[in-house]
Amino acid sequence: QVRLVESGGGLVQPGGSLRLSCTASGSIRSFYRMGWYRQAPGKQRELVAAIPTSGTNTNYADSVKGRFTISRINAKNTVILQMNSLKPEDTAVYYCNAATGLGLPGDYWGQGTQVTVSS
Repeated sequence: QVRLVESGGGLVQPGGSLRLSCTASGSIRSFYRMGWYRQAPGKQRELVAAIPTSGTNTNYADSVKGRFTISRINAKNTVILQMNSLKPEDTAVYYCNAATGLGLPGDYWGQGTQVTVSS
């Protein structure tokens, strides 16, 4: 059973930065693609960013382009979401996701980490 564990959430002021990490209990190369999703209160879960476990073809939600960067460290089975210039509307629970096929979301989810952007 693969486990995905997120870390790095917290409270930050508008304009600030946070770095989220997702570490898998096994090799992330067993997945085709990994992504970060978020869900704000009263809203549907949405894709924030995704990255293949090999290659560089990343994709981002329009709302975070230019501010967020997704990357991976295969040797550490870790996917990172660097979030800069945070806005109050970025407040949500952020979830790591892993997919074994082309479609997103995949079947594997982390437990989620809260990100709150507020002054």
